[in-house]
Amino acid sequence: MTRTIDDVLADARARLRRVGPQEAADLRDKGAILVDTRPQWQRDTEGSLPGALLIERNHIEWRLDPTSDARIPEAVDHDVTWIVLCSEGYSSSLAAASLQDIGLHNATDLDGGFQAWKAAGLPVDPGIS
Repeated sequence: MTRTIDDVLADARARLRRVGPQEAADLRDKGAILVDTRPQWQRDTEGSLPGALLIERNHIEWRLDPTSDARIPEAVDHDVTWIVLCSEGYSSSLAAASLQDIGLHNATDLDGGFQAWKAAGLPVDPGIS
């Protein structure tokens, strides 16, 4: 049987405890790290989250894996709470599931992505376009 991307997305989301915008903001206040995976052109167009780490999707596993030579300073161990976001919450679900696959058990994503954050009236830096 052939699997579709919708199947893969549903499987990824089934193992995540996705968070909404306000919960993501509250968790950030408690030490969770927001990671914006959108490409620069999208941040320029849509705006950005103040204080979020900017790691485009194709680098995220290497930057957040605490055993990787390419890790960022915040990737101190497998217990860090990472909240991944994209524009609308699709690719971030796949990224968060991938992070869980490498042992980052507190990884999740922002349900609805940047668009949900913005719609909730949470702080946003405007884009340049």
